Amino acid sequence: MDFKSFLKNNTVFLDGGMGTLLQKKGVLGTGYPELLNITHPEIISGIHKEYYDAGSNVVCTNTFGANILKFDIETLENIIKHAVENADNARKATVNKGEKFIALDMGPTGKLLEPMGELSFEKAVEVFAQTVRLGVKYGAQLIVIETMTDSYETKAALLAAKENSSLPVIVTNAYDKNGKLLTGATPAAMVALLEGMGADAIGANCSLGPKQLIPVAEEYLKYASVPVVLKPNAGLPLVENGKTVYDVGAEEFASDLAKLIKKGVRVAGGCCGTTPEYIKALTEKSAGIPPVPVTGKDLTFVSSYSHAVFFGDSPLLIGERINPTGKKRFKQALVEKDMEYILSEGLSQADKGVHILDVNVGLPEIDEGQMLYESVRALQGVTDIPLQIDTSSPLAMEKALRVYNGKALVNSVNGKKESMEAVFPLVKKYGGAVIALTLDENGIPETAAGRVEIAKKILEKASEYGISKKDIIFDSLALTVSADNNAAAVTLESVKRIKTELGCHTSLGVSNVSFGLPARDGINSVFFALAMENGLSAAIMNPYSADMMRTFYAFKALKGMDENCAEYISRSGEFLSSFQPASQSVTAITGTSPLMDAVIKGLKEKAVETTKELLASKAPLDIVNEDIIPALNKVGEGFEKNIIFLPQLLTSAEAAKCAFEQIKAVSAKESGNAKGKFVLATVHGDIHDIGKNIVKLLLQNYGFEVIDLGKDVPPEVIVKTAVETGAPLVGLSALMTTTVPAMEETIKQLRAHAPFCKIVVGGAVLTEEYAASIGADKYARDAMETVRYAESVVNGETV
Repeated sequence: MDFKSFLKNNTVFLDGGMGTLLQKKGVLGTGYPELLNITHPEIISGIHKEYYDAGSNVVCTNTFGANILKFDIETLENIIKHAVENADNARKATVNKGEKFIALDMGPTGKLLEPMGELSFEKAVEVFAQTVRLGVKYGAQLIVIETMTDSYETKAALLAAKENSSLPVIVTNAYDKNGKLLTGATPAAMVALLEGMGADAIGANCSLGPKQLIPVAEEYLKYASVPVVLKPNAGLPLVENGKTVYDVGAEEFASDLAKLIKKGVRVAGGCCGTTPEYIKALTEKSAGIPPVPVTGKDLTFVSSYSHAVFFGDSPLLIGERINPTGKKRFKQALVEKDMEYILSEGLSQADKGVHILDVNVGLPEIDEGQMLYESVRALQGVTDIPLQIDTSSPLAMEKALRVYNGKALVNSVNGKKESMEAVFPLVKKYGGAVIALTLDENGIPETAAGRVEIAKKILEKASEYGISKKDIIFDSLALTVSADNNAAAVTLESVKRIKTELGCHTSLGVSNVSFGLPARDGINSVFFALAMENGLSAAIMNPYSADMMRTFYAFKALKGMDENCAEYISRSGEFLSSFQPASQSVTAITGTSPLMDAVIKGLKEKAVETTKELLASKAPLDIVNEDIIPALNKVGEGFEKNIIFLPQLLTSAEAAKCAFEQIKAVSAKESGNAKGKFVLATVHGDIHDIGKNIVKLLLQNYGFEVIDLGKDVPPEVIVKTAVETGAPLVGLSALMTTTVPAMEETIKQLRAHAPFCKIVVGGAVLTEEYAASIGADKYARDAMETVRYAESVVNGETV
């Protein structure tokens, strides 16, 4: 039986922790864990057999960190070859008579992707592709992508798996205690992205125990139409008698997970701290629980890197202003490649309250594909509003969809055979909801019945590509009433019939109805109200129009979509200016000066220009203290309150860095290095430096001199650097449970040879209690907490 067939009718049991058992066997000090496949195959095969014997249907190869960034290609191939062989030997030797499969295991690269880091999206895809191809070559039966903390890297890994194999793919992400990924994604956002791209099962692993992951699991079960996976840790780590243990035992772990299996979890296993004992308890506790059927959720939603936007809850606003049609200044920006102008247009619309941003950069005199690609990458770096990819070019559409960090809204397809054959394969491959225009080779029907028939044809064709009707949003085409008195009535009837007869959502380019007429906002706003009353789901509209915005909020109040009219009241005085954004993002925070505003919004070029202007009339240190640092503080406070997320925090930091560079160029005083030295390192054996690099960037912007020793740094090197520099602060990072002993050893050596320094630790496997137990002075949950602590140390507030 193949894995997909088994998954369809059974609860699937995965294995548990690998590092936990390697630690117990005392072999972690011999090098990277993946090399043990070659040097100690009997140990690795033995661990796999223990899990099969305990009841696992799937064991994951010991290849979590096996990639081309860590090993040369020959070593990588040797590792994967032996890893699959080790798992296969275990499968042959086990007493387990049930169905058994071998999964190629892939973890994160340890790098941040552009624009937050230096690893390009395509490079990340190729890194994972190398591993996938080798896994296929040596006989893996499925792929498990796990412990991903960034939606963009997750997409790169899944895309590599889909492009380089036909194997089933399970994808799990690691969530923090707030139910979000490191880069801000909610479970709903990940469901939208991963299900859209065709993952076979999705869910969560690592970071937390089963009880803490219940809300995450329930959110997956609420939104996902594919099997849900849960692979928690054995609770939280503790140190007892010098050894790392976890606070959830096997029976409690199994009992908690069994309850979630009853609720619908279909794939279950363990992560850090779990052993074959845990899996045995889980399979025994779950015996007799019938698999809950996986049901399709009739939900239409798109996503950004941070959140999902749902159609149907109330009408949605799609900002139309990133479009050259009728906009001379925007055309100029496209020709001149003035990305700052495009970004400011997007941020302004976000400030007005749109839920989705339309992105159309089509001009005959430019390379539309390249400009759309660059615009999408840049926009998703400064705002978390989901994007609508608006182009008639399939080539441009694919370039943009490939790099979009989320599930995009695609504008558009139509009933022409040529259009459907070009667009639907892209929507299927990259995921997305698509705007479908009710026109075909015969043009636009004059009647609502004709438009509904085209809609039916589009739905039928979409189903041939495996695209559900929930991902088709129909635009029944608003035509100008100045040319046809009946045009609006036909469109409105079409909207109503598509909703009631076909059960599909709708969208309209509202302003088309008034083309050729004076005082267009009056016509547009009334038509907008009529369309919403007839069931319109979304409108592509001008959010700068006071009439349109007033109509939108009034409609919601009158239709019971605005409890106690609170939203209408709060916005009533703002209809002629700006609006709070629909999603809480960095655009909700503004500065009191142009430079502050540029830093907050992450506009690097504007930050440079504004700083140059200020230097003509203001002292460099005053710019730092009155503009840059207050801006960073505002963004930092927003991050700490979960109002903004990591990508915006980092783009703001980059903008501040650009401003600092201008100040340093004219000032002999290195104002950025005034606060003190901070030694930073990822501990020995760990190559994951995402968290460390984020901390580094923020510390530098807050005026610290950061001595970055890199990743996989031996304790002796860290101690030597601390002693030689006299740094009052040392920061240590670790992602993997297998490298926490190296962190503990480093702390011991620092206490012996550099007792003057304060030690800050961070990483997904740590807790405040655990950090204290290994001798750290401070456990920092995130980069901003590290900055706050460092400032308290240099200011003498921490003893």
